[in-house]
Amino acid sequence: MAYNKVSNKTQDKDVKYLNKDFNSYKNQLMEFAEVYFPNNFNDFSEGNPGMMFLEMAAYVGDVLSFYTDTQLRESFLSLAQEKENLYNLAYAMGYKPKVTAASNVNLEIFQLLPSKLINNIYIPDYNYALNISPNSIFNSIEGSKFYLDNQVNFNISSSIDPTNISIYSYDSNNNPAYFLLKKSIKAISGETKSQTFTVGAAERFKTLELFDNNIISIESIIDSEGNTWSEVPYLAQDTIFEEIENTGANDPELHQYNQQTPYLLKLKKSTRRFISRFKTNNQLEIQFGAGTSDKADEEIIPNPDNIGLGINDGRSKLDQAYDPSNFLFTKTYGQAPANTILTVTYLTGGGLESNVQSNTITEVDTLISTNKPNLNNNLINYIKSSVTSNNPEPATGGGAGDSIEDIRLNAIANFSAQQRVVTKNDYIIRTLSLPSKFGQIAKAYITQDDQTSQLNTVYNTIPNPLALNLYTLGYDSNKNLSNLNQATKTNLANYLEQYRMLTDAINIKNAFVINFKIDFEITAYKKYNNNEVKLNCISELINYFNIDKWQINQPIIISEISNLLAGIDGVQTVEKIELENKNGLSLGYSQYKYDFEGATKKGVIYPSMDPSIFELKYPNQDINGRVTTY
Repeated sequence: MAYNKVSNKTQDKDVKYLNKDFNSYKNQLMEFAEVYFPNNFNDFSEGNPGMMFLEMAAYVGDVLSFYTDTQLRESFLSLAQEKENLYNLAYAMGYKPKVTAASNVNLEIFQLLPSKLINNIYIPDYNYALNISPNSIFNSIEGSKFYLDNQVNFNISSSIDPTNISIYSYDSNNNPAYFLLKKSIKAISGETKSQTFTVGAAERFKTLELFDNNIISIESIIDSEGNTWSEVPYLAQDTIFEEIENTGANDPELHQYNQQTPYLLKLKKSTRRFISRFKTNNQLEIQFGAGTSDKADEEIIPNPDNIGLGINDGRSKLDQAYDPSNFLFTKTYGQAPANTILTVTYLTGGGLESNVQSNTITEVDTLISTNKPNLNNNLINYIKSSVTSNNPEPATGGGAGDSIEDIRLNAIANFSAQQRVVTKNDYIIRTLSLPSKFGQIAKAYITQDDQTSQLNTVYNTIPNPLALNLYTLGYDSNKNLSNLNQATKTNLANYLEQYRMLTDAINIKNAFVINFKIDFEITAYKKYNNNEVKLNCISELINYFNIDKWQINQPIIISEISNLLAGIDGVQTVEKIELENKNGLSLGYSQYKYDFEGATKKGVIYPSMDPSIFELKYPNQDINGRVTTY
């Protein structure tokens, strides 16, 4: 019997994959039907019911193509348009979008102090000086509220935090009765509010939502047992910064520097922590950790200190494997609140309306202050009632929060930085960003560490790639350069520890200060007063050598000084400019000698190889000028 062979292969058809829209899909389907089904489908008129199915297929293809392209686009931060996707991508890259922008302003705070007689001189009685706490509220007559970002301590006065003192009133004998003290502090627009949440049984990664408008930030979360919960960038971070007052009880060794460094920066390990994120409806979501176990962490994941010693019952567990998922059931990502009441205090405000005009923040709303004990109650109440405020300049920076483009660009920038210090500029900026209450750092400079090796009688310098030398300087009470005290250096080391690269070792050192004097000689036109011209020249030199404008390892360019003097009205020519080193601790100068003549190359005075800075310490006595008339 003969059988006809039937092929199992179907005819290969030419399918194009470049169609993206309805018309191209429709045209391709019509062309496909003409080529492969010429006898079955050859009526392409609009009245043919078969065209309905063809167009429906093109419609489905168009819709699927759109959503495929959209989903791919929305997965890229640089292309995404949907706000919810942008928020999720931003959080994945470590950036927290803002729903409102708070304005800020330099606020002047005033208080009265009674006088007291010491050695026949009337001076302020600092026993009545107030310590005004952060979060004290001051009102603008335009309606916005402003809170203090840091404390205002009238007991302390320094070049960093100066106190302006003037006589406010006199008694019947024409002696000072009250002094007026003034300090400047940064204030931020915002109003403190709170919400309470009742929490039952522990729940892993418990979330709460704050329903309010224009939330700026969470100030604190405290449970009914008095425990404080700390906000962290991500739940895996178990350490937070803690500021403590620099007292003898807190640190007997560093207490001696409390005038320059009133607070100490400590690292605290905290299991009670949370993160927060804004949702697209501008509500704030708070999330806690996954620690629901009632046993100590070490019983599930051994503490390295206990390895080899046995755990609790003495049995060795070194041969047991530990499931990595146990991290999700312990306090590793933070403890979950349970059977308590959480009080969430947060700030709201900001916006364009918070950009108030100058001289409008004049009302005290909520004053949180402390004072020394055992004082006259009536007098201390009067002192507290005397506290006033004013803003010499308008408040700026208030706005509507991040736009779509703001979120996109800020997230990209944040991901590149990742809150890490990598470059030299990163270290300098982060060093100068240390809050002033932990010690003011005026100058910073960083170099690669090196070591000296000796081969016979030849000394060679070998770079040390694993260490950096951070040279720093601060200001004394007269705003002259000085070395940082040990308390400030300790705070700086703790601060940088959270940002430095794992392989970087930081050596905090003192930069060298080179003091000098300057002599100049100019020729003035006859029609000008010589003394006036000289005083103008000295004034310009004082401004030019203002220490705020000078950095470590910055050279002095003599031609710049010459051009500066030549540009002063009345100066015809600059005849001479000479700089000479001034040193000697007994004279109030730096101890370091420096050869200005040897360090001058082609009109530029270079600093030493060791990081150093030039300082005109006493300009009123170390600038000498001579004027001749043409």
